[in-house]
Amino acid sequence: MGLVGIELGGTKCIVVRGDAAGIAERVVFATLTPEQTLGAALDQIALWHAEAPVAAIGIASFGPVRVNRQAADYGTILNTPKPGWSGAEVLAMVRERFACPVALDTDVNAAALAEHAHGAGQGCANLVYLTIGTGLGGGVLVEGRPVHGSMHPEIGHVRLRRAAGDVFAGVCPFHGDCIEGLIAGPALIARLPVAPVELGPDAPEWDPVGHDLAELLAQLMLTLSPQRIIIGGGVANRQPHLLARARKIVPKLLAGYLEPADAAYFEALICPPALGDDAGPMGALCLAAQALADAQGRP
Repeated sequence: MGLVGIELGGTKCIVVRGDAAGIAERVVFATLTPEQTLGAALDQIALWHAEAPVAAIGIASFGPVRVNRQAADYGTILNTPKPGWSGAEVLAMVRERFACPVALDTDVNAAALAEHAHGAGQGCANLVYLTIGTGLGGGVLVEGRPVHGSMHPEIGHVRLRRAAGDVFAGVCPFHGDCIEGLIAGPALIARLPVAPVELGPDAPEWDPVGHDLAELLAQLMLTLSPQRIIIGGGVANRQPHLLARARKIVPKLLAGYLEPADAAYFEALICPPALGDDAGPMGALCLAAQALADAQGRP
């Protein structure tokens, strides 16, 4: 019997099977309607189940999604700008097809779990995993456990102090210049004079972008005291200079308030994911492993 994970993203859905230590096989689908996307994913799982029984399924979903297990709408996508997905009952659709244990969390919380267990967050009780791509999301672990509450952290929608003279209005349909509206993929397309891939890493137009990322990192340090801030996603992967740029700005924003504050400290604190693009699907397998352990009464 094996574990199966579903990483449900805004543009693609990745279905994997394996165990909590590694991915044995994966299939990728485009994220279309809930019925099309999850239907294709569940059909694939059914094929695997026919070969070898599926022991548990973990779902790492884009948000906002209800992660409170006591809530009546646990596992349901909340108000999202992605057409057709508001109110999608993701967990219920999976449970209708499979009777095995199923667990759901945000894609970024799942990625944080995977990096904590197998990647750049090993040995860190408290960490933050950020993904900067089409949107900006953040998963938070405290004492190794994902932070849940009335909902889940929505780090992408915090609003921060802007650099002097920066008047970009932002593109978030809800908040305008929240951090997602300033530095996620669609924001960069609107904000920069040319496509991001055509703009050299030393171009001055990157300065306010680096400042905005640094503001977010400084606030995370002050509010959550993470031992590691891991930054992945398409924007971060394609523009690695942004991490280096932000690392240099963060100490200026903190103004010597936190110690130690030398370059080596920030190099270790702020880093890319060791698992790369596998952090999300690996996190879904981690959720499946925990669902199975919970069902068997194990810690």
